[in-house]
Amino acid sequence: MASSSADLVTMDVEKIRSDFPILGRSIREQPLVYLDSAATTQKPQVVLDSIQHYYAFSNANIHRGVYLLSEEATEAYDTARKKVQEFLNASSAKEIIFTRNSTESINLVAQTFGRQNIGPEDEIVITHMEHHSNIVPWQLLCEQVGARLRVAPIDDSGTLQLDELERLIGERTRLVSVVHLSNSLGTINPVSEIVEMAHRFDVPVLIDGSQAVYHMPVDVQALGCDFYVCTGHKLYGPTGIGVLYGREVLLDQMPPYQGGGDMIRSVTFEKTTYAELPNKFEAGTPNIAGAIGLGRAVDYVRGVGFDAIQRHESDLLTYGSAALREVAGLRLIGTAVEKASILAFVMKGSHPHDIGTIVDSEGVSIRTGHHCTQPIMDRFNVPATARASVAMYNTREEIDALVGALQRVRKTFPL
Repeated sequence: MASSSADLVTMDVEKIRSDFPILGRSIREQPLVYLDSAATTQKPQVVLDSIQHYYAFSNANIHRGVYLLSEEATEAYDTARKKVQEFLNASSAKEIIFTRNSTESINLVAQTFGRQNIGPEDEIVITHMEHHSNIVPWQLLCEQVGARLRVAPIDDSGTLQLDELERLIGERTRLVSVVHLSNSLGTINPVSEIVEMAHRFDVPVLIDGSQAVYHMPVDVQALGCDFYVCTGHKLYGPTGIGVLYGREVLLDQMPPYQGGGDMIRSVTFEKTTYAELPNKFEAGTPNIAGAIGLGRAVDYVRGVGFDAIQRHESDLLTYGSAALREVAGLRLIGTAVEKASILAFVMKGSHPHDIGTIVDSEGVSIRTGHHCTQPIMDRFNVPATARASVAMYNTREEIDALVGALQRVRKTFPL
């Protein structure tokens, strides 16, 4: 890899950018300014190469194959799991389940742990800032078993009201599920404190770390959480690969999520017995190339180092927040003190979709809409927001390009 922590500490982001081939593109005759990493990050060449190498030289199905190609594929797949285990500091590779994405990881927990442990009149506690993928699976479960969904509020800055969350946790609570870093607000929740709060009532905690894992180090043992989910495509890895971390004692007790090949120990028409972890939760042929790509992405991020990443991205967030506040009629949505990566905003007299279309004509890629967080839009009384999100490869100059494009929006829709 061409980059090192020392490079980023001295703000030599160009070395990082050179690792990402797409960043050399032009969009509408302008240099690409990619500010939508909260939706998906771009991929470094080493990740692309790892996927290509697998398909070109080691493509075979994993497990049970006695020939060399299958053994190579199995080893690469298992090595990727070990890399993710170390990245999250899980105590065992058995605690790392590969899924399609964070959404599937949450649904897996809802339909296994949830169906097994949550019943009529029981309660699940979430927050007002959750992504739809951390709302809808619990609503489905509540409809299935007669449980109740409780929602902890946020204040006008987008900060979780922790005292209200604590008030909701009680004798009927069976699970707390909370986002680590909000994709619409940038708010970083005090997840260690939330875990401690829930565990006082012996309530397990699931943390949605989709937005967190590429911005900050995550240590699931230090957090003390029971489940942690994340997705590869936001971690500079490929789409179609996700991760569920679960404490081994809980995963052992949970029934399989899907049935089929590779998740069984033995099958007869009378009875099927199931494989050990993690295979019990990975039915059928998995996304082998995706897992290998994710493992290489983990290598890349660890090679750069989170000290450097956090320092650089914090500078971008501070610089970007100040610059956007200078745009006439612009209001930031999400101003929590503990915040990372997200610059969400509305502009008086301009619909977010118009904002996105105009800035795209200047080569600037941002996200517009409700960002799969419609309750947040309702909370702030807006139909949608425009959202710029930064990653390790972004620069102050790209923030300046965004601001310049927003000035064009302002001229198009004057106050």
